[in-house]
Amino acid sequence: MKITRVEAIPFAIPYRKPLRFASGEVHAAEHVLVRVHTDDGVVGVAEAPPRPFTYGETQAGIVTVIDTIFAPQLTGLSLLERETAYARLARTVGNPTAKAAIDMAMWDALGRSLDVSVTELLGAYTDRMRVSHMLGFDDPAAMVAEAEKMRDTYGITTFKVKVGRRPVSLDTAVVRALREGLGESVELYVDGNRGWTAAESARAMKEMADLDLLFAEELCPADDVLGRRWLVQQLDVPFIADESAVTQADVTREVLGGSATAVSIKTARTGFTGSQRTHHLAEGLGLEVVMGNQVDGQLGSLCTVAFGAAHALTSRRAGELSNFLDMSDDLLAEPLRISDGELTVRPGAGLGAELDPDKLRHYRQDR
Repeated sequence: MKITRVEAIPFAIPYRKPLRFASGEVHAAEHVLVRVHTDDGVVGVAEAPPRPFTYGETQAGIVTVIDTIFAPQLTGLSLLERETAYARLARTVGNPTAKAAIDMAMWDALGRSLDVSVTELLGAYTDRMRVSHMLGFDDPAAMVAEAEKMRDTYGITTFKVKVGRRPVSLDTAVVRALREGLGESVELYVDGNRGWTAAESARAMKEMADLDLLFAEELCPADDVLGRRWLVQQLDVPFIADESAVTQADVTREVLGGSATAVSIKTARTGFTGSQRTHHLAEGLGLEVVMGNQVDGQLGSLCTVAFGAAHALTSRRAGELSNFLDMSDDLLAEPLRISDGELTVRPGAGLGAELDPDKLRHYRQDR
């Protein structure tokens, strides 16, 4: 089970429509497929989604850092030497999704080698998660129509609503329209991607006080230390730290500093090894946890549900597992299917992911 090769393959798949939020917008999934090969002929796979406006990574940068730094550091290690691999990756600052994809591909290869699923390796609490769907910027009628389609087609009843525009009434009107259009049976929460000030966030939350919101996420920048602390202290819903809490140290600082009361775990940026650390920290601190999404494709969503289903805390809430529906195609040979508002773990060893070689040839960007 020794690593003989680490591949980084850039690919691009268009979205059905641009996805817009306060920190930026994306028109295509310009991601990187990571494959970890072993001396037994096993190949583990994962996906790295660069988000330059959040973490500073680009597709070309991910390929370069893997090819020139990470692959040489990991070649020759056993798949069981995950802590050694984690430490070697940590020598290089930044590059969270590149590191995460390598880590998850190693776990996938380990599961395939042992003929057990990644979810079983991680904890095997359940085999499925409820699904939350993200609604990007649009006018109220269009966002209500999209939510109704997701509910009627896939049974999804939890929605994460992107906010952070100015004036704040643009977004509070959308959330009100969603509540009025969908009724009381659905769960709604808002994510500002740091788009508002603390004062704007407080005003918006007061305007939405009667809408029974589940959470508020990253409404204002964490760098506004006193403003964010002031905001969180007056809210009556959990405040989720997402891009402000990438590492376990970030989570500790944000929570103990009074700037967050919940955390988003994204396997796309912390892999399985780092995500377990964050999960255990959240358990110890008594935090709410949401499994987030980095606008992942199907392979990335498969990683999220594999981890989320493995633990009681992460499977308690609906996970953000449906962004792949916004993509025009994908690399998996057998597409994921959301049914009755749930996504199940793929059966089989590792992640249970098999790629379509023809699609990979079509969408890869390095040939």
